[in-house]
Amino acid sequence: YYEVNRDFELDEAIPIGRPFKNTEIILLDDEDKPVSYGEAGEICIRGTSLTLGYYKNFDKTNEVFVQNPLNTLYPELIYRTGDLGKYNEYGELVFVSRKDNQIKHMGHRIELGEIEVVANMQPDIKSACCIFDEVKKKIILYYVGDITKAEVAGFLKQKLPRYMVPNMIENLDIMPLTPNGKINRVLLKESYKAK
Repeated sequence: YYEVNRDFELDEAIPIGRPFKNTEIILLDDEDKPVSYGEAGEICIRGTSLTLGYYKNFDKTNEVFVQNPLNTLYPELIYRTGDLGKYNEYGELVFVSRKDNQIKHMGHRIELGEIEVVANMQPDIKSACCIFDEVKKKIILYYVGDITKAEVAGFLKQKLPRYMVPNMIENLDIMPLTPNGKINRVLLKESYKAK
């Protein structure tokens, strides 16, 4: 939960909040080690109020409810959320992206969600989504808004390191959505491959 008790900048993410009683959040890197302060890691939950798994879904349970890699003394489950988060300068947990949106590009580990956050800071962009072409090793940014591709590229070059700037930028009339109202990344990838 999170109680909003301070003013936020327009481009500042609202924190996820704090864990409930009897739970703890652990941020782990790809090698199951705790991340340093300010670095992104997978959000994992542990504690006595943690459920033992998914109802009648043993495969999913075994995939995400696993032994705590930081505890070798006794059995202790953690829940691997698949979400990446980091602590901001106030010590508040902030959502970064889904773990499956993490790529390796030009020798750097990149969260596609971080590029999307920066793109969405541009006032003329209504919605932005990044995909990654694994074969050609290219980052593609799709956006909806009344701004040219060149203006978007210029904005991103000012805000992002060179290795995070998309290789291709496409303007859409509308962003495709799933029935749940989320951006349909699968459809964007399919339309990109069809070109």
